[in-house]
Amino acid sequence: MSDAPAYVIGNFTIHDKDVYREYEKGFFTILKKHGGTFFTYDDNTVHLEGSDPRQGRTVIFQFPSAAAADAWYNDPEYQALSEHRRAGTSLVSLTMVHGLPPR
Repeated sequence: MSDAPAYVIGNFTIHDKDVYREYEKGFFTILKKHGGTFFTYDDNTVHLEGSDPRQGRTVIFQFPSAAAADAWYNDPEYQALSEHRRAGTSLVSLTMVHGLPPR
């Protein structure tokens, strides 16, 4: 699956917008450094079936591979920046989903 994309889906509630904004300011530079592409965010997702685990904001972004997603997450620069996210939000989940390889 090394040439398959990987998607990261985050779900969290922002409780300190100013602290979270510090995270947002540095996020896109580090995302792009690892080949990531931001798809969307939504503060009002619609739950269709099953248990509803979501809260607050849902974000979705893509990396060219799981290795790139791992490199992004484990990047010391990202980990330092993510302290702002941790301080300004209550995280429900941050999940990596493996995509299908190109056909």
